[in-house]
Formats: sequence, C-alpha cells, structure tokens
Amino acid sequence: MSEFTADGTDRTTTLKISGLTCEHCVAHVTEELEALPGVKNVSVILNKGGQSVATVVSDVVLDDAALAAAVDEAGDYVLDAVERDAV
Repeated sequence: MSEFTADGTDRTTTLKISGLTCEHCVAHVTEELEALPGVKNVSVILNKGGQSVATVVSDVVLDDAALAAAVDEAGDYVLDAVERDAV
C-alpha cells in the first residue's frame, strides 16, 4: 500500500533491474512504473547485459511488491534491488 509522505516531500526510489537489452525494454519498464499511483517521473539508464538502473520520483512511499509487479508486468525482467532516499 502506498502512503503519502508525512512532509509532502518527493521521494526517490532506485531500482536495479536485470534483463533489459534495448530501448524497447526501457520503454516498457518506464510505462509500467509511471502507471503506479503517486509516481511523478521515471528515468532508466540501460546497461545491456547487466543491471540497469531505474530512478523513480514519487510523492508517496512506494511498496516493494507493487514495484516488483510493475517490473514483472513490463516483460521478462527481474527486480534485483530497491533503494530509497534517506527520510
């Protein structure tokens, strides 16, 4: 479940994702992450054959399960790690 942040400050969540091989993959992941409630911006740095990095800016605290489901819905990709900015 997403909760609004107590102070109204945007939050940055960094995702490490395996399996992205092209800009088409990036577009699918970006689209699914942007569809999550509270997400304001998504930026993905493609690392073919390694871990790509997605930076998600939101005005809610994003649930790990929702992030994993969005990455899974995008295609045959694996969410390896979730890191959040310090609150």
